[in-house]
Amino acid sequence: MARIRIASAIVILFVMAQTGFLLFMYARQSSFVPQSEEKPSQVHILILSSWRSGSSFVGQLFSQHPSVFYLMEPAWHVWVTMYQSSAKVLHMAVRDLVRSVFLCDMSVFDAYMPWKRNLSDLFQWAVSRALCSVPACDSFQRTDITSEMACKTLCGRYPFSKVEEACKTYSHVVIKEVRFFDLKVLYPLLTDPSLNLKIIHLVRDPRAVVKSREQSVKALARDNGIVLSTNGTKVEDTKYKVMQEICRSHVQIYETATFKPPNFLKNRYLMIRFEDLVRDPLSEISEMYKFADLRLTPTLKSWIYNITHGEGPGKKKEAFKITSRDAVNVSQAWRNVLSFQKIKKVQEVCKGAINMLGYQLVDSEKEQRDLSLDLVLPRQQNQFSWLSFNPKN
Repeated sequence: MARIRIASAIVILFVMAQTGFLLFMYARQSSFVPQSEEKPSQVHILILSSWRSGSSFVGQLFSQHPSVFYLMEPAWHVWVTMYQSSAKVLHMAVRDLVRSVFLCDMSVFDAYMPWKRNLSDLFQWAVSRALCSVPACDSFQRTDITSEMACKTLCGRYPFSKVEEACKTYSHVVIKEVRFFDLKVLYPLLTDPSLNLKIIHLVRDPRAVVKSREQSVKALARDNGIVLSTNGTKVEDTKYKVMQEICRSHVQIYETATFKPPNFLKNRYLMIRFEDLVRDPLSEISEMYKFADLRLTPTLKSWIYNITHGEGPGKKKEAFKITSRDAVNVSQAWRNVLSFQKIKKVQEVCKGAINMLGYQLVDSEKEQRDLSLDLVLPRQQNQFSWLSFNPKN
């Protein structure tokens, strides 16, 4: 009996000790909960737009900031590798790549670039000031305004590992992407506690987008095929089917973000119109920087003025380059270049987007050519129902 009592006592002591240990671990774990709810140290900004909408320019407004690590369209690698798929099918792969880049985990590119890589293997790497300055490249300082040409000449042979090394040293990670067509695809990123994600949604008058796309027909043909699910066949968008999908996506994104949005989108979505940006650059850029928790430096102010006050609309060969141009002239060029027949077709397939985003339709060639008639309406909450958006084929 004595042995039984001793054994029972030992079991009780063991259970009490185990219970005490579990309570200790629970209390310890609970003490860490508030920390896990804190925002990540980095700010993550996704510039969400479509091809030929001024997104490369907006990307540069962030790229040249000394606190920003910027990449332009890293999902290009996904689409090039899996070009026989559709944009909808590729949404998940694009989202996963974007998340990894935001977390400075560049091993995600192993699936798309399995060979030994240099910086120059990354799509449009040279437009990123962060990849042209220390620690990625020793030729420039973080406070320098860099140019694509100089960066290509001096920094291209640095190892790809410098991308991840540099990314981890910045307070802000900014990605510009044109390959999302549905805001809800991004919900997992917006609710991911490891990310502090904000979205800048850049839009442009669809008629101006068409004019710009006509300068880059061949360059966009493969992407057009992916948008239209042609199983790898390149497409020249002569019937504006791609434009129709682009307009649909802008409407969907804007509606989702502004009409009864989920709570986690509060203060994390900002819509910017390209036309407002070029008319009053410092005001619009200040708004974007405030949204992104960045400050506008004197060096950036000077650069922004110069880049938006050049002469003329820019040359065709400069379609994908950021050069000094008359930005207001660029935003209105479609009114003199496109035929009224083309304008009518674009308005037909994009009427819902034109109305919702605050642009004025034109009913005649006279109205189109009359530059005294302002077709950019004051920004306001435009009444629009997604269910009513059903453009003719």
